[in-house]
Amino acid sequence: MRIRNETKADIPAIRALVSTAFAGKAYSSQTEAAIVDALRGNRALCATLVAEDEGRIVGHIAFSPVMINGRDLGWYGLGPIAVTPERQGEGIGTGLVKDGLAAIRKLGAQGCVLLGDPKYYGRFGFKADARLRLAGVPAEYFQALCFSGEMPSGTVTYDTAFDITNDEAPRHVT
Repeated sequence: MRIRNETKADIPAIRALVSTAFAGKAYSSQTEAAIVDALRGNRALCATLVAEDEGRIVGHIAFSPVMINGRDLGWYGLGPIAVTPERQGEGIGTGLVKDGLAAIRKLGAQGCVLLGDPKYYGRFGFKADARLRLAGVPAEYFQALCFSGEMPSGTVTYDTAFDITNDEAPRHVT
């Protein structure tokens, strides 16, 4: 398996993978594939990697800039991240997170935030921090990892792609 930057040719496979990975998950809005497409359309994907095994896309991770109190402080949001269901638990997600964090550090990122399972993301150094908030979500699931400087304080806002609802999400046939 190798992790690499996505290419235009990967887009249909990424869309199918993300849809499949989140299908039926209680914590999912079922809009994750549309969010990735909208981030791409908004030119907000600053790092987007795929895990490829024997010519097949088996994982994907996206990073996009976030604002803190309406200001660009060099922070990024991780997500969505997806691994094909039959390959989950093999370390593909771990590899994507590690390589993705390295990629945004090369871009000069000051830190990264995400919404996810504290048990999983804690291994990478992410933790809930009361100084950073995301409206409408339980505080323990909104986590941050500061790369340099002081942890900022305020409300985090993601790209408008994350505002997509099920009614707005296009249905793609792949």
